[in-house]
Amino acid sequence: MGTWSAEPVGNDDAADFVAELDGQQRWTVVKRALARAERAGEGLDSDDAAVAVAAAEVVAHGLGRPSQTDAYTEDIQDFVGRARRPSRRLADRALRAVAIAAHPDGELAELWAETGTTEWRDSIDRLVANLTKR
Repeated sequence: MGTWSAEPVGNDDAADFVAELDGQQRWTVVKRALARAERAGEGLDSDDAAVAVAAAEVVAHGLGRPSQTDAYTEDIQDFVGRARRPSRRLADRALRAVAIAAHPDGELAELWAETGTTEWRDSIDRLVANLTKR
């Protein structure tokens, strides 16, 4: 996985996922990514975990509380401009998917732990806080 930042859309898998939003008006692509994380549970691989985190970031954007706003999230902003506001239920699903994707024993968390920085964990904490706000 090519990674350039610890942000939710800071790697190749996340960027490829965001590209799938092009032209979409419904949350189907996002729901599919969140469901993949929920189904895999503890066995979620790092690529799917990165996509789940990016999908959760899309939900946070839809709620008007993004944790990342930069050139990599412009397509997300375009999507949420076309889509309906996400439901609280979808936000709760995003929270569950992030919990799975960022579990300390998970593959993605272990890869980030090897870097010796807290940037990724800090990014996850911001995302969770933004999804949790009512």
